[in-house]
Amino acid sequence: MTQQLPQTASTEPEPELTGVRNFRDVGGLPTADGRRVRHGRLFRSGHLAHATEKDAEILTALGLGTIFDFRNTSDIKLEGPDIALPGVRNVNMPLSDPAAGADFWVTVRRGDLAALRTALGDGRGAGRMIKAYRQLILDRNAEHSRMLELLAEEEAVPALLHCAAGKDRAGTSIAIILLALGVGREAIERDYLKSNATHRRYSVQRVAAVEPAAHPEVSQLLSPLFEARAEYLAAAFDTMEERWGSVDRYLTEGLGCIPERRERLGALLLE
Repeated sequence: MTQQLPQTASTEPEPELTGVRNFRDVGGLPTADGRRVRHGRLFRSGHLAHATEKDAEILTALGLGTIFDFRNTSDIKLEGPDIALPGVRNVNMPLSDPAAGADFWVTVRRGDLAALRTALGDGRGAGRMIKAYRQLILDRNAEHSRMLELLAEEEAVPALLHCAAGKDRAGTSIAIILLALGVGREAIERDYLKSNATHRRYSVQRVAAVEPAAHPEVSQLLSPLFEARAEYLAAAFDTMEERWGSVDRYLTEGLGCIPERRERLGALLLE
């Protein structure tokens, strides 16, 4: 018999972290059967490498059991490792090959207008992102299966999931968890699009100053990379259905998330 945890949904305002971008509690999202994701159980954010001492205090007070870091070695080399929090299990689960696109991201940080036009112009930026979201569904089944397996352990939660910006790899992973919990696509999309708020946006680290005259075009070319767009998440959902026929089959056949595991996740994360 599945043990139900005490219902302690919080009505406190979202804590403000100064060194961590895009932090939020995923609690409150509704499921198809009338339940909701519990507050204080599932969090998402950008990386924790620049967290301040005050941020660390706030994060420690959440009582986290696990932090999932979806960054690869290149990300960690650029931004730094996450800060250490007492009593928290840190799981580094890269969701992209550190060698894939390394030169491209050097181009992004340099702001080279000609190179960015070639790489991202004429819709290629959005196309690159849609392809990346599809690949996260097609190529990362082992990682996402392991994520759901770990989250079904009582000591794993509360859990925080992050990548670099907390938008793409973390956004897709959170979407998968929410689907397993029975949250509808519209609610998942609304949460995903919150990453577009100005105070949540990832700030790219420049290695060179962009010429003032080129700055507007550079910003326009880069916007598909740093925006959360509904079409990106839709590409992930569409890929599940195209490859497996339905979300349920994706969860069970693609990720091995059998009904018993989904029930366990619900007991831990829903109210």
